[in-house]
Amino acid sequence: MNDRSGFRIGALVWLAVANFSMGIDGYVLAGLLPQIATDLKVDAAAAGQLMSVFAVTSAISGPVLGALTGRWERKFTILLSLGVFVLGNLLVGLAPTYFWAMAGRVVSALGGALLSAAVGSYVVAATPEQFRGRALSWVMGGFLFATALGVPVGLVIGQADWRIPIFLVVGVGVVAMIGIFRGVTPLHLPATTVREALSPLTQPRILLALVVPAGLMCASYLCFTYATLILGPRIGEGYPMIAALFGYGVVSLVGNLVSGRVIDRRGPVAVLTVILAAVVTAAVLGWLGLMLPGILGAVAGVAWFLVCAFFNGGSGVAGQARLASMVSPTVAALVLAVNTSAMMLGSGLGSALGGVALVAGSSADQLLLISGGILAVTLLVHLLTLSWMRRGATAATPASG
Repeated sequence: MNDRSGFRIGALVWLAVANFSMGIDGYVLAGLLPQIATDLKVDAAAAGQLMSVFAVTSAISGPVLGALTGRWERKFTILLSLGVFVLGNLLVGLAPTYFWAMAGRVVSALGGALLSAAVGSYVVAATPEQFRGRALSWVMGGFLFATALGVPVGLVIGQADWRIPIFLVVGVGVVAMIGIFRGVTPLHLPATTVREALSPLTQPRILLALVVPAGLMCASYLCFTYATLILGPRIGEGYPMIAALFGYGVVSLVGNLVSGRVIDRRGPVAVLTVILAAVVTAAVLGWLGLMLPGILGAVAGVAWFLVCAFFNGGSGVAGQARLASMVSPTVAALVLAVNTSAMMLGSGLGSALGGVALVAGSSADQLLLISGGILAVTLLVHLLTLSWMRRGATAATPASG
C-alpha cells in the first residue's frame, strides 16, 4: 500500500519498529540499575556506566560510520546495523559478568548509531520533499512510542529479571529485520568519496543549525532528568509520577505526528522557530505557575510538563528535515548522524548542568529558569543564523544573474 508520496507505508512501519526497539533499549535500563548492579556484582554507579558508554559510543561513532558507509546500498546498511544492534543486546542479555555486559553495550551502540543514520537517510532519499516531514515523523514515532509504552512495560516486566526487557529488545529487533527484509525495497545512492561525505561539516550553516537540537535537548534533559524533584512534591511520587511520565511519552508522540504534517505545509525552519519560542515561553510561565499554592501549582506543573512534551516531541523531526533540506541525499547519512550526536551531547550536558545547579544550591523549580535561559540563547542563535543565511542568499543573487 502506498501513500500519496509514493512511499510505501509498510516500509515506514517496519523502519518505525526498528526505532521502537532502539527506544526501549535507550531508556529501560536506567530504571533497572539496582537490579543490574546486584546481579553483576557492581555498585550502582558502575551499572550506570552501561548507559553512559552507550551514549558516548553512539555520539562518536555515528558520524564516522555514517560517512564511511554513505556509498553502501541503504537497505543492506539498515539490515547490517540492526543485526549488530541485536547482537550487542543479545550479548548484554546473556552477559555472565559486567565486562561482557559493557562489551555488549558498545556493540549495540555501534549498530544503533549507524542504524539511526541509515534509516534517516533512506527516508530522506526515498520520499519527495513535500511529504518528508510526515515520513520522518512516522519513523521517529516508533522511538517515541517506545518511550510512551515500551519503556513502562519493560520496567514492569524487568522487576522480575532485568534481562527480560533486553530479550524483548532482541525479539523486536529480529521482527524488524524480517519486516525490513521483506517490506523495504533496496535503494542505491550515487557514489561519494569519504571527503565528499564529510564536506557538510565544513559548512558554517550546518554547524550553526546543529546548535538547535543540542540546545533543545540540553534544556529538556536539564529538567526532565529531575522531573521527580519538580513534580513529585506537588502530585506525589510513585504511580502519579509514572502517570505523568506516561503522559509525557504519549503527548510527545502526538507532537511528533503533528509536527510532521505542519513541516510539509510550512517548512521545518518555521516549525523550529515556533517550537523554540513556545518552549521558552513555557519555561518562564511554568516557573511562575509553580509558585501558585496547592492544586494550582500542581496543575501548572503538569501543564508545563505536557506542553514541553508536545513541542519537544515535534522538534526531532523538524531538526532532521531542516538538515536534510540543506544537503543532497547522498550525504544525508552523515548529517543526520551528526544531528543525533548533537542531541546526545545536549542531553548529557543538560543532565550534568542540572546536577551541578542543584549541588550549587538551586532549587528544583529554578531549573525551569535555567532551562529557559538555554532555550533563549538557542532561539537567538537560530534567528541570527537565519538572518545571516538570508543576507548571504540576497548578496549572491545579483552575482548569479
